[in-house]
Order: sequence, then C-alpha cells, then structure tokens
Amino acid sequence: MRRRLAGMVAADALATSMICGLCAAAPQDTKVKIAFVQNGIGVPPADFEFWRTGAGAVGDWAVVRDSTSSVGAAIEQSSGDHAENRYPLAIYKPLALKNVEVSTSFKLVSGTAPTAGIAVRLVNAGSYYVVAANALEGRVDLFRFVDGRRERIAGTEGEVVRNHWQMLRVAVEDDHVTVSLDEQLLFKAWDRTFLKDGRVALWTEEDTVARFDRLEIARLPWSEHD
Repeated sequence: MRRRLAGMVAADALATSMICGLCAAAPQDTKVKIAFVQNGIGVPPADFEFWRTGAGAVGDWAVVRDSTSSVGAAIEQSSGDHAENRYPLAIYKPLALKNVEVSTSFKLVSGTAPTAGIAVRLVNAGSYYVVAANALEGRVDLFRFVDGRRERIAGTEGEVVRNHWQMLRVAVEDDHVTVSLDEQLLFKAWDRTFLKDGRVALWTEEDTVARFDRLEIARLPWSEHD
C-alpha cells in the first residue's frame, strides 16, 4: 500500500511539473478549434498529455472513426478500468487561461455510471474545476478537485443520454461559472478556489467510455482585476 501511494504521489508530482512547465502567456485574442482527425486514426491527438486524478489507469485516449461526428472522427477514452474515484484527463497543453469559455460535443458510449465533462483552470492532475454530465443520474454538476478530493459546488438535473452527441459548454470569468447543455443555460455558480491561469482538459469518470468532438477554447476578455 505504501509503495502504491508513493507511486501515485510521484505520478501527480510529475504531472504538476509538466503542466506548469508548459505555462505561457496567452495572446490577447485566443480562440482555438481542435479537429481531432488531423493527426490520423488510432493515435492520441497532438498537443495533449494524459493523466488521471485518483487511482487506476491513466486512460486510453486515441482518435477513432465515428461517422456520426462532425468530421467523421473523435477522440475516445476507451479504458474500462473500474477503479473507484478514477478520473482520466486529456489535457490540452498549448494554453493556460484564467477567463475562458470551453465547449465540446460528447457521446457517452458505455460505463456503469457514464459521466464525462470539461475541466478548466487545471493546476495539476488533482486540482481543478470540472463540469460533469452524468447519464445515470440525469445531472450536470460543477465540482472542484483540491489535492484529488472532489467537492460539489452546484448542479441541476439535465437530459443527459447515452450514445447521443450533446454539446457541453462552460465559461469561467473570475469567480463566476456558467454551464450550458445543448446551448441551453443550466445554472450559474460562484467559487474562489482557483483564480489563476490553468489548463483545459477533457475528463471522464471511472469505467466510462466516451467520445469527444469539436473542442473549442476561447479566451474571454480580461477583467479589471487581471
């Protein structure tokens, strides 16, 4: 057990050093649209690194063919590792942003409690905000992870379904978070835990197999406090 815990700590420390080592000031007008098909089928997409919060496998992320996606391909997390409190992350490396709007189409393929989402202001593999859509419970929630511990901030019921493309959107401006599903506003929330630049990541829970398409990242205007 001690060796396992030590390995987990070492992995998270390495993730922290790699993520923070890549941080750089973003241009004033940043807007990125990511097409996962551009680097080929069967391989991880370029400009991403892969970690996980909690226990278990990091995750198996690769671009797969999907005729129902916008460009005929999507990134898929395919590992069905059932480890409890396991949250695989696909972290977009080039940008570190504080005020940001992120959207993606996601499809929940399988899992005992199929859940997928978007992480923002990611400091390291254990500290970030995440908006999570859960098909089993029919909910969309905003959580914060602090040193690997998950705490719910806000959420609501939502029509989250399996094997169907849906659009998830989150905007964070200072301490204000806005969450939408299929372009319908779900809720707003406020939290001051993370108020600095951080990465954006795709996120899944435990044994969920999920696909993501049309990831867009837009830097929101600086506030007067930046």
